[in-house]
Amino acid sequence: MKSFGSSNEFIIGKEIEWETVGEGVKRQIMGYNDNIMLVNVEFDKGGIGIIHKHYHSQVTYVVSGEFKVTIGDETKILKGGDSFYIPPNIMHGAVCLKAGFLIDVFSPIREDFME
Repeated sequence: MKSFGSSNEFIIGKEIEWETVGEGVKRQIMGYNDNIMLVNVEFDKGGIGIIHKHYHSQVTYVVSGEFKVTIGDETKILKGGDSFYIPPNIMHGAVCLKAGFLIDVFSPIREDFME
């Protein structure tokens, strides 16, 4: 695996660029090293996190909004204060029902986000 080093120890959110990753979805990479990554994801109502899978473990905290989240064969509605875990190589995705904000944590780093 290619090494990406690490982010600064202190990260000021307003200094980090947002990247549009789909219609109504943007992300902000907040901190990382080769083993872990934290990403802010902001959704407009109707924004879609397309169904996909990756070899990384993922934990996501729902800061605000309302999301229809599918992990494998199960779908639940999650709101601010909820969280979900996605094991490696499991299909998953989300639809934003009410505009909201997620915090994603990946292990190891999502190399594809760094390209």
